[in-house]
Amino acid sequence: MANTGIGKIALSLAIADKSEEKIIKTYEEKGYKLLKGHAGSMNAGKIFAAVETAVTREKMIGETYHEEHALYHAISEAFYGYCRGPVALDTVLRTTGLAFSVVKGPLSLGDTENKEWIAVVLYGMIGSPHQGFEHEAIGLGIQPI
Repeated sequence: MANTGIGKIALSLAIADKSEEKIIKTYEEKGYKLLKGHAGSMNAGKIFAAVETAVTREKMIGETYHEEHALYHAISEAFYGYCRGPVALDTVLRTTGLAFSVVKGPLSLGDTENKEWIAVVLYGMIGSPHQGFEHEAIGLGIQPI
């Protein structure tokens, strides 16, 4: 576990099925804040909003510019990877059904110097609006606060 970083924690949570609660409990005991949610839309802004709303509702970040800015860029990086390139915020022109995870805490497990980082993972299905043409995709964004 010594090489466990915030990205690995967020990835593990995003792809977890039945072990979500165990992952959350394990890393909350180590000083991380974690959440997992779900979103689906052909509108990129709605996916951004779902992640931001969940983070705000769970009080994972405060109302400082630095925290909101870091969250926005982590979501943006994850979205870039999930969609395999840049996307306008109005549409992704593909159907999406995804799980997202957000983790806030040290850059790596046991790191006492770099305590304020945020990681966002988007994982799920993306594809044509026609059933049967979807495939898995994943994106990860990590930002310092």
